[in-house]
Amino acid sequence: MNDSTHTLDLETLILATGAHNDRSDGLCLLEAVAWWSGETHTDHPACVSPILGAYGRAINDLLPHDKRQQLRQLIPLLPGTAADGLDETRSYAALDWLIRTWTPTWLDLAALKNDATALRRLHPLTDLSAARSARPVVQQASQNAAARAAAWDAAWDAAWGAAWGAAWGAACGAAGDAAWGAARGAAWDAAGDAAWGAAFDAAWGAACGAAGGAARDAAWDAAWGAAGDAAFDAAWGVLAPTVATLQDSAIVLYQTMIEAA
Repeated sequence: MNDSTHTLDLETLILATGAHNDRSDGLCLLEAVAWWSGETHTDHPACVSPILGAYGRAINDLLPHDKRQQLRQLIPLLPGTAADGLDETRSYAALDWLIRTWTPTWLDLAALKNDATALRRLHPLTDLSAARSARPVVQQASQNAAARAAAWDAAWDAAWGAAWGAAWGAACGAAGDAAWGAARGAAWDAAGDAAWGAAFDAAWGAACGAAGGAARDAAWDAAWGAAGDAAFDAAWGVLAPTVATLQDSAIVLYQTMIEAA
């Protein structure tokens, strides 16, 4: 089957999560791109950069319904990116976002303002040299966040810990996993070496591990003494504005990666 683009109406299209057996069953972002570009039904269209494909499949499934529909505007931009020579630039753009946007946003929530500011003031991570230069700053932020999180461990209530774990897992997935997966896989292929790997590990430690633990401080007062669903709701209520901000930023990042030139 080779449908022409005019049969796909972007104004009425509703993007759904997951892969689908055929077009009558629904469309995710990359399946819609395959239809738009005249390819047979697939969520791995040949016309799309592998990096953009990986990011697109992930963010399609992680965004809430309303924000997922914002991806429709990107469908005409994705065909033709498969061999345009810009994937390394895209990889660094994702890494830069993770270190200078995503991570300091969580550090702000954890009241680690100095570390957040230090990350934001880094030069843009556009090449391996910049990534290496950023490494000590990211590692310091990771260490500070880990220390702050550890200070709460002795007082950590089991029920509250479970509620926080569920809320943090939702936040981490909703805001960061798509970009992180795209950056780590693609940028590693583009410029991977020991220093590059260390930069990734430090950023991950600060952003999703240690900073995540430290960010719970901000929610502590909101949920102390609560249990079960109430504790989760309280934790999520503190995290939700940050998640929403990062979801919007992740959509902007995707367009930036597409238009890497």
